[in-house]
Amino acid sequence: MHLLSRATSARLAALTATVAVTLATPLGNPLLAQGERPAPSTYAITNARLVPVSSAPIERGTIVVRDGIIVAIGASVSAPAGARIVDGTGLTVYPGLIDAYTTLGMRAAPAGPGGGGGGGGFGGGAPAARPAGAPNSTMPIGLQPEVRAFDQLVENSDFSAAHAAGITTALTAPSGRVYEGQSALISLGTGDFSSVAIRTPVALHVGFQGIGGGQFPGSLMGVFAALRQSLLDAQQYRTMQAAYARNPRAMRRPAVDPSMQALQPVIAGTMPVVFRASTQREIERALELAKEFNLKPIIAGGSEAYRVIDRLKASGAPVLLSLNFPRRTAAPAGPAAAAASAEPEPLRVLRDRVQAPKTAAQLQAAGIRFALQSGGSAYTEFLPNLRRAVEGGLAADAALRALTLGSAELLGAADRLGSLEAGKIANLTVVRGDLFAADSRVTHVYVDGRPHMIPAPTVAAGPGGPGGPGGRRPGLEGAWSLSVEFDGVEKQATLTISSMDDRLVGRLEGDFGSNEVAEVAVMEDGTVRFGALLTLKETSEEALFRGKLADGVFAGTIEIIGHASGRFAGLRASITNQER
Repeated sequence: MHLLSRATSARLAALTATVAVTLATPLGNPLLAQGERPAPSTYAITNARLVPVSSAPIERGTIVVRDGIIVAIGASVSAPAGARIVDGTGLTVYPGLIDAYTTLGMRAAPAGPGGGGGGGGFGGGAPAARPAGAPNSTMPIGLQPEVRAFDQLVENSDFSAAHAAGITTALTAPSGRVYEGQSALISLGTGDFSSVAIRTPVALHVGFQGIGGGQFPGSLMGVFAALRQSLLDAQQYRTMQAAYARNPRAMRRPAVDPSMQALQPVIAGTMPVVFRASTQREIERALELAKEFNLKPIIAGGSEAYRVIDRLKASGAPVLLSLNFPRRTAAPAGPAAAAASAEPEPLRVLRDRVQAPKTAAQLQAAGIRFALQSGGSAYTEFLPNLRRAVEGGLAADAALRALTLGSAELLGAADRLGSLEAGKIANLTVVRGDLFAADSRVTHVYVDGRPHMIPAPTVAAGPGGPGGPGGRRPGLEGAWSLSVEFDGVEKQATLTISSMDDRLVGRLEGDFGSNEVAEVAVMEDGTVRFGALLTLKETSEEALFRGKLADGVFAGTIEIIGHASGRFAGLRASITNQER
């Protein structure tokens, strides 16, 4: 039964026509499909600038993805029958960007005693917590190399912040102290563990924080002593296991040690070791340890890598360079603010802040392989800091390669990721304009061939503005009975908006299913935006709602990739109930 009476529907139709004229946001979207809705697994982005990375850019071409795989790309490629046609005019399509060191998707570890100093540049915002332990380990928590990121992944994690920065893939590792565990390369999509994992394990990760809580090791010196001892023990374990395998009747069976077993590919040189090292001292100690035990080192963080260029080059160790550049600390509020802001910063702090955007260019000039990582910074800073690195001397094509194919090569996945080539995973970053231009914007990412829409950034209105305090428009909270016209069919739904922690959230229920909606954002001009999953026939699609509240009617447009735009209009549920 329709939620709206005939009288209400007529009133809505008239008011919607009036409201549509006043909508400040254009109704058109370059990523709307043309024609009928075809199979949901095939997309063809046409008329776009394509940057394959592995070959020269294509100024006006088509890329076709099917079932999560790139199947065709080129200037003369035609969209296959049944594909959803996406007009890419004005857009640039890149391989999906890769964050080369994060804790994305990891299960939060319980808080515990802090460790010693050292380490830095960790991507994804590692919490200051004790790491999770491995079952049946003979070693204390923090010294267990057998811990695996794959075992700690959380299904259907929220990757929207990474998507907004154009990131579709990440190397994720457990949060730890010394042996942090074995990382996994994952697609930042939805689904269970097996569907997001691309390669696991990738590397063993080592940090330089002590275990803490009065346990050994508790200092940088102790950390390296513990690392050396465990590697020596792993060599002895290898010798004992080999002797027993040759003649099991001549000796007592050696005990099984999961920690020592996990270190076997490390000392054999078949699994790289990612050392989380930022300072010159940490980098030098890591390289010395790697040389002593013939390890395959990778330096992560590397803020002072420019100080050891020659040693890095001689060792052949790549760098996962952090884009978490140092910033001036905000002055405290109150009477001390003026004095604090006038206080000159130490020379070392100033030097580090000036140097940070230049390090990538210095690594490039020295011929040192490197990839880029977020370094634990907010993803809102990721692309601006990337552009700062280009301004600091890094060639734009080298910067792009470090985020795509170069990163995939370092992580052992270049056969699947990092470039726009037929047969590779359809992880794409779609940008309006050029990625390195300050006025560009990531509009969509495709993860395993599935599009994810990135809402335009919002500008909250201040007190007295259209949204009132905090940028909210009064009167949105409550239940709205919506009449939705989409794909030529009218359906009914109830939108409930409520306040939570100084933000607006909602839920959409009705003919499109029952789903939570993304955070409701209010633009400076009063336009309301939110995203929601809509069940259309047998599939769920991500929809972007955009509208305004005027004369008691909440009305606007709906956009879904692969469909013509739809419209919605609604009244408060209490009004519709009274008029039935």
